[in-house]
Amino acid sequence: MKDLRIVFMGTPEFAVATLKMLIEHHYTIVGVITAPDKPAGRGQKLQESDVKKYALSQNLNILQPTNLKDEHFVSELRALQANLQIVVAFRMLPEVVWNMPKYGTFNLHASLLPNYRGAAPIHWAIINGETKTGVTTFFIDEKIDTGAMILQKEVAIADDETVGSLHDKLMVLGSQLVIDTVQLIESGNVSTTIQPKNENSKTAYKLNKDNCKIDWNASLGTIYNKIRGLNPFPSAWCYLENGTDTLSVKIFEVEKEEASHKNDSGKIISSKNELKVAVKDGYILIKEIQLPGKRKMDIKSLLNGYEFFDDAKML
Repeated sequence: MKDLRIVFMGTPEFAVATLKMLIEHHYTIVGVITAPDKPAGRGQKLQESDVKKYALSQNLNILQPTNLKDEHFVSELRALQANLQIVVAFRMLPEVVWNMPKYGTFNLHASLLPNYRGAAPIHWAIINGETKTGVTTFFIDEKIDTGAMILQKEVAIADDETVGSLHDKLMVLGSQLVIDTVQLIESGNVSTTIQPKNENSKTAYKLNKDNCKIDWNASLGTIYNKIRGLNPFPSAWCYLENGTDTLSVKIFEVEKEEASHKNDSGKIISSKNELKVAVKDGYILIKEIQLPGKRKMDIKSLLNGYEFFDDAKML
């Protein structure tokens, strides 16, 4: 069995589960690399990453470089004498970093590679209406998410799955896959599979304001998938035109209802307890919404204090 000295790299909550699992399996973590503290909130106080908070609780050695090619950081990293590096939800590494340890640097990616390489694999799997996804470990190379695969595990995507619920499932599944991968490396039994070249493989593009906007002229299924694929973060949004107001609103929990009707796409139909939006082949029933400057609320709470005009519509 190899005596492993591990450097762990990660930033958000998704990565914490894996670091915790490594600690619980008594692996030697010689360093944790995470993002620098960032100002956040109204007071712009410096916020530590989720990984840093957990690493501090375990008295681990923490490095927070702004530049991964910086000579001082590279020499600090080398001084840790790690022979394996594990990356979960971090950023692209320069070759001087990923090529450093004897047993390589592997990454946990939240998709079934080669599909959904990129920044937002969990979101896009739901947005595109996939019925399954998974997690993959692979050795890092010079491109993004293209390295030789080690292990892969798949999971079904339920019809009402949100990015929040799928994120949590893959976080747990991924942490176990990392342990399985480390055990293979530790025992010298690791083998890899080159990722197949598939011109039709789907990409997990970075999310931005434009690709999070709802197109109410799309099909019922497309709209439904988009909203749940962005719920609760970063959230789908659109404009609400109601009387003289045009508001930017965020939409979270929804249901879909197949129906034939003659309403224009985007038309709002409201009652005391229900708010639904007409689309081509049915209705989107809104269960949770957020108006500008307000907290997220369930639809009954909104309808108690907000009036929709007859010609109200989503744009």
